[in-house]
Amino acid sequence: MSTTTEQSAADLKTALELGLTEDEFNKIKEILGRDPNFTELSIYSVMWSEHCSYKNSIVWLKKLPKDGPHMLAEAGEENAGLVDIGDGLACAFKIESHNHPSALEPYQGAATGVGGINRDIFTMGARPVAQLNSLRFGDIKSDRTKWLLKGVVKGIGDYGNSFGIPVIGGEVFFDECYNTNPLVNAMSAGIMDADKMISATSHGVGNPVYIVGSSTGKDGIHGAAFASKDITEDSMDDLPAVQVGDPFQEKLLLEASMELADTDIIIGMQDMGAAGITCSSCEMSAKGEHGMIIDLDKVPTRQDGMLPFEILLSESQERMLVVVKKGKEAELERIFEKWDLNCKQIGEVTAGGMIEYHANGELVAKVPAESLVLGGGAPVYEREYKEAEYYKLNKAFDINSVDQPKDYKAVAKHLYTHPNIASKKWVYEQYDSMVGTVNMSTNYPTDAGIVNIKGSKKALSFTVDCNARYVYADPEEGCAIAVAEAARNIVCSGGEPSAITNCLNFGNPYNPEVYWQFVGAIKGMKKSCEKFKTPVTGGNVSFYNQSQQEGKDVPVFPTPTIGMMGIVPDKEKICTLAFQNEGDEIYLIGKSVNDISSSEYLYSYCGVKNSPAPHFDLDEEFKLQEAIKDLIAKSVVNSAHDCADGGLFIALLEAGMPNGFGFEVKTDDSVRKDAFLFGEAQSRVVVSVSADKKAEMEALLQKHGVEFFNMGKVGGSQMLIDGENFGELADAKAANEVALENYLK
Repeated sequence: MSTTTEQSAADLKTALELGLTEDEFNKIKEILGRDPNFTELSIYSVMWSEHCSYKNSIVWLKKLPKDGPHMLAEAGEENAGLVDIGDGLACAFKIESHNHPSALEPYQGAATGVGGINRDIFTMGARPVAQLNSLRFGDIKSDRTKWLLKGVVKGIGDYGNSFGIPVIGGEVFFDECYNTNPLVNAMSAGIMDADKMISATSHGVGNPVYIVGSSTGKDGIHGAAFASKDITEDSMDDLPAVQVGDPFQEKLLLEASMELADTDIIIGMQDMGAAGITCSSCEMSAKGEHGMIIDLDKVPTRQDGMLPFEILLSESQERMLVVVKKGKEAELERIFEKWDLNCKQIGEVTAGGMIEYHANGELVAKVPAESLVLGGGAPVYEREYKEAEYYKLNKAFDINSVDQPKDYKAVAKHLYTHPNIASKKWVYEQYDSMVGTVNMSTNYPTDAGIVNIKGSKKALSFTVDCNARYVYADPEEGCAIAVAEAARNIVCSGGEPSAITNCLNFGNPYNPEVYWQFVGAIKGMKKSCEKFKTPVTGGNVSFYNQSQQEGKDVPVFPTPTIGMMGIVPDKEKICTLAFQNEGDEIYLIGKSVNDISSSEYLYSYCGVKNSPAPHFDLDEEFKLQEAIKDLIAKSVVNSAHDCADGGLFIALLEAGMPNGFGFEVKTDDSVRKDAFLFGEAQSRVVVSVSADKKAEMEALLQKHGVEFFNMGKVGGSQMLIDGENFGELADAKAANEVALENYLK
């Protein structure tokens, strides 16, 4: 090997600077049978980073259910999960985070998050049809939060709109715990022929290895390692670890990939995301149990004089690694030349499992692929965990310690103008929701986004859900609720929950209380997924979401975002959340519970920060969802909307706003009035039903053993509760729609 700095033996000091531990450095020496050079050590530092190796989470991730009757690719096997949706079609979908880059450079951080997740989809041969996102920011009154929100939303909008995939759903949540470290989770879904999946693998000695797409630059170097440490005052020094996106290049890459998927020349293909060429070459080789020889001099670069480790670790966007059958090079090159994209052979597949990287005519790194990947030689740790101190305070909460409000109308206005509940119109109007003509929810609002499947009576439904406050209150129950709420949104829209992807956002895993939150969340996710038969198709873990505040490490709320896919068996049975007719009866389906725990009302209006997760019973939830499915399948109800953030009052308001219907309802006096209207007890759905179907509905609900309460009627222009006028619905709608924008002025 060369004796340059990059190729001379690296020492422990260098390993520690690259984020490796002394034990890991010694393990690398043992694997290689010698001291690694700097390039090799850089390779291990990114591949063994938390972001790539999941070394602190894989022990628990393996406990999640991954099998299901419709699964075509299990979690971790491919770039994204793949689910059979019938009629010879499959759906690929996945959610991932781009938190740390967005904290430093919100526009490019968010934009490249969108680009990366879409590449994961079309790299498998699926054409993306829908995007969703889940965003978390700090105090909306702070200038930094306003800057981050505006940059993230513009980045998502500019990239997604240019790329041409509609945004069909999402969520935006504000809390001071996200002041320094926002969360930007992006989800994408695509449809493909079930038998045309492109695998992320490599095999066949002598088969050529190509890099396709954009040229390689110095952006994103050590991005995976950057995502595996805390945000600090020095994090701006890591700005080169933030990638730069080009949606127009991505669009060309998509079309070239779709054309390639229609041929029989391809062995495997993988997106170059975290760790760039290093990750794709190692993971494809390890999966196919082969090796590669890569000539880094042949990689198209944007800058002269890039060092070998810079080319290997660059996370420049819009690039993929492709292995094709020997003799088919001309056909591959013709496709990418047509779309005016780089298509350069940089190596070939070899026997055995070693990967050799060459530059300037010299061997600059030689590593066994298996030693670098998840499930291979990458380290696996079981971290210590202990119950968080605050948990006792949460459990000690007593509803009787909170007086009922003197002015219910003031509470209602506080909620519908609160940034967590106010319309996100300012956000979604920056996204193109109609491009591609697949979104069926824009003019017919539903609890989950609906995607049309052309030529089929079926549709797909998608949602992203997580109330992080619930998870902070009780990690196990809170995460079980996140899965249940996602399923409830799918069901209320006329769908059948099918599978989930997850984006697990937590603080530092070496903090035992943070790791306790993580373990609890996995347990809650497992029990809910098993109950609803929604296997986990994949996703990602994002640790180190915390910052230093007043000399203390402050983690964000534990935020295990759930992305769920469902199948709508009959497009004619899609159910809207909106009231449809004057005079329809309004029912609350589900049990009234004397509970205000972790509600927006308790947290932001009453100022009580410590309470348990809201009431939740998994069996009760399952029964409710089965009943709602039956009502919708039999076309009994005219609308269905789940009670979530802000409770029943907000559900009524949201059901009334689309068509301008007021309502007149009474409260259930078996519980406190504030609990009935503003509590966030789970397993409750508001439906509207015409008078002639009321008896049929009640009979079906009794058959399912589900409680219900006839609240009143749709109609008029006002919001009447127990005879008290809460105002004109149109005025509440107007205030709800401008509240977020007013905060940002």
